[in-house]
Amino acid sequence: MDFTPRVVDEQDARRYMAEGFWGDDSLGALLAAGLRDAASHPFTVRSDRMPYRGTLGEVDALARRVAAGLRGRGIGPGDAVAFQLPNWLEAAATFYAITYLGAVVVPIVHFYGPKEVGYILRKTRVKALVTADRFGHQDFLANLAGMRDTLVDLEWVAIVGDRTSDAADPRDLAFADLVADDPIDAIPAVDPRAPALVAYTSGTTSDPKGVVHSHRTINAEIHQLAAMQNDRGGPAMITGAPVGHGIGMLAALLVPVFRRSEIHLIDVWDPGRVLQAMLDEGLSAGQGSTYFLTSLLDHPDYDVERHVPLMPFVGLGGSAVPAAVGERCAALGIEIARSFGSTEHPSITGSSPDAPHDKRVNTDGRPLPGVEIRLVDDDGNDVEVGTPGEIWSRGPELFVGYTDAAATEAAFSADGWFMTGDIGVVDDDGYLAITDRKKDIIIRGGENVSAQEVEELLVRMPDVAEVAVVAAPDARLGEVACAFFRMQTGHRAPEPAEVRAYLEQAGIARQKWPEHLRAVDEFPRTASGKVQKFVLRQRLRDDASS
Repeated sequence: MDFTPRVVDEQDARRYMAEGFWGDDSLGALLAAGLRDAASHPFTVRSDRMPYRGTLGEVDALARRVAAGLRGRGIGPGDAVAFQLPNWLEAAATFYAITYLGAVVVPIVHFYGPKEVGYILRKTRVKALVTADRFGHQDFLANLAGMRDTLVDLEWVAIVGDRTSDAADPRDLAFADLVADDPIDAIPAVDPRAPALVAYTSGTTSDPKGVVHSHRTINAEIHQLAAMQNDRGGPAMITGAPVGHGIGMLAALLVPVFRRSEIHLIDVWDPGRVLQAMLDEGLSAGQGSTYFLTSLLDHPDYDVERHVPLMPFVGLGGSAVPAAVGERCAALGIEIARSFGSTEHPSITGSSPDAPHDKRVNTDGRPLPGVEIRLVDDDGNDVEVGTPGEIWSRGPELFVGYTDAAATEAAFSADGWFMTGDIGVVDDDGYLAITDRKKDIIIRGGENVSAQEVEELLVRMPDVAEVAVVAAPDARLGEVACAFFRMQTGHRAPEPAEVRAYLEQAGIARQKWPEHLRAVDEFPRTASGKVQKFVLRQRLRDDASS
């Protein structure tokens, strides 16, 4: 993979090393040690199609055989290997196997369509791909066949499922054939500053951004989250967030291994099924974006007497967390804490269980160990306490750059601060509250949706003059997309069914489709003619509260 990392300030690097945030272990070495120590702990997958019950030791054994199969097919340190799989055993084994070789993991969210997948495979110059034949409405093999001619770096594909005969290339193989007879033993040493992971996230551009984490930065993030979870206690968690996304990857595949904890996955979030699993095996649930928690609380099978003791403390983040959710949980006996981060800088602020209730419910916490933040105005000058400003951050788990060098340069200040694009306010006690967004994204249930990407598609619909896509508040998902249409004279705005059909034909993931549509005669604009999206967002917030 071709990549030039950003330059990290030498003084910061020395501090991160001296204070124990950074070390020389590779991601693969960290995971191998955790899986070895927790070998007897359960690993389960709840799935109608690919259920599994085993141990972390068995997952480790499979991963080592997959690693041998990858190595036998030319994969080595620095090579980019992608996987697009639901929350199955094969996803975990593939992830661990790639890291064991010192190769670069490229997770792809399983609901991404051919538009997103093709871009990721090309941009990262992926050498090998592990994918399912199908899942839900997605036919992965059909998607792959339609783009294969454009994937000049992709050498072969391993397929999980029973449709391996549909492979588009004779070099492709069944996942079972990738599993070698003899496992790898030693984990090779690699440069801890080298790329370990490329996680793609939708941002302000029409194509997703490849966020590159080194072994040091992703390991620092694992340590950070593990320390937070140790403070919170409670039973092991069942995870429904996709392991191809940063939240699910950390919650399901990385942090539990480092904590020597059991792992429980579900491939389709079914609140009733999750509630039953909690009772059957004494598990907790609801961590992550607000939807995972509220979907459980709203389900008729939710039993306060039996489920609340399994949920003593729930960490929420990844999307907007209404204060009302925190108050509802407190009334039930569940303590929550909000946190703030991104794929680029996963853990910026958070709260511990001993923080005051109002701080945990109404703010996104204080900077975590090793993390620094600044709030600045449009000229980059620090603002006063209580004054809104753009949040700039830096810390040991801050990414080392985008796959696009120009994007990296644009994201950092001249003195090395990451400009998050989020607006917040810090109070007298140092607690941060997110108030708005400078960057043009919608965070739907923890998944970033690029407004520009959706706009560029919708503006091509017949008779559309102009489109603006912004975040609308949503009690279930935190935020959803709302598309405002300004039509050509004499024409009506498209109906929801027309928009859905158009975006499906365009190959964009369904999670990016707008849930709300509005027609406007004219947009609010700046003096230069730019659409004032903050006015549209405030209009939606006012409507939701009225």
